Amino acid sequence: MTISHRSIGTGEHKVLVLHDWFGTSASWSQLLDHLDPSEFGYAFLDYRGYGDRRDVQGQFTLAEIAGDALALADELGWDTFSLVGHSMGGKAAQRVLVEAPRRVRKLVGVAPVPASPYPLEGDAHDLFHGAAQNPANRRAIIDMITGNRACDRWLDAMTDRSVAGSRPEAVAAYLTDWTTQDFAAKITGSTLPVKVFVGQHDVAINAEAMRTTWLAHYPQAELEVLANSGHYPMYELPVAFATALEAFLRA
Repeated sequence: MTISHRSIGTGEHKVLVLHDWFGTSASWSQLLDHLDPSEFGYAFLDYRGYGDRRDVQGQFTLAEIAGDALALADELGWDTFSLVGHSMGGKAAQRVLVEAPRRVRKLVGVAPVPASPYPLEGDAHDLFHGAAQNPANRRAIIDMITGNRACDRWLDAMTDRSVAGSRPEAVAAYLTDWTTQDFAAKITGSTLPVKVFVGQHDVAINAEAMRTTWLAHYPQAELEVLANSGHYPMYELPVAFATALEAFLRA
């Protein structure tokens, strides 16, 4: 069965891109005009229950995302590739690394969830676990993790796209999985080239959190704080982010 995906570029360096909890493969669309299609070949995967695969049944787990990502790479004939994962996709990308470490050239985490558990307590637990069924919760989360800086029009559009592009049961199941799974021991010490991007105004995934997780797990990891951005640099500063992303992939 062919796995639906978006693609751009025919370059030799292949890059598999994994989206966030509220997004889809279309979340990267504002970045596409700024990527180098002659040097890189990108594939943007939709998870089961999301985007073009909204009606695809599944377990809705990180392990399933990793399995689908590797199956897509096989379909495309990619023996090796780099991984880019945003937020929940950052944890899913690490799951791919666990399953096929020799196939991964470089790893990029964009406001990425670590391989260790990400506990939610109190009001945060209620806010996040209510997001599958309540669009207002999604909007409040997006507003919070972009530093309460975005205009209402953008927040409304992000929320509407999230609701239209995902099935509630998938959103709920993925949340349970990405907040509780712990496979840090399986990736800690990896000498893979790793780059971590976080936004200056992201209150959830910030530089301090990365220093105790991603940078502690990967000895070769680099951290870059993106000024004037929150959790969504692909929306908030697409030109600067695309430039920084490809500079790392190219190095």
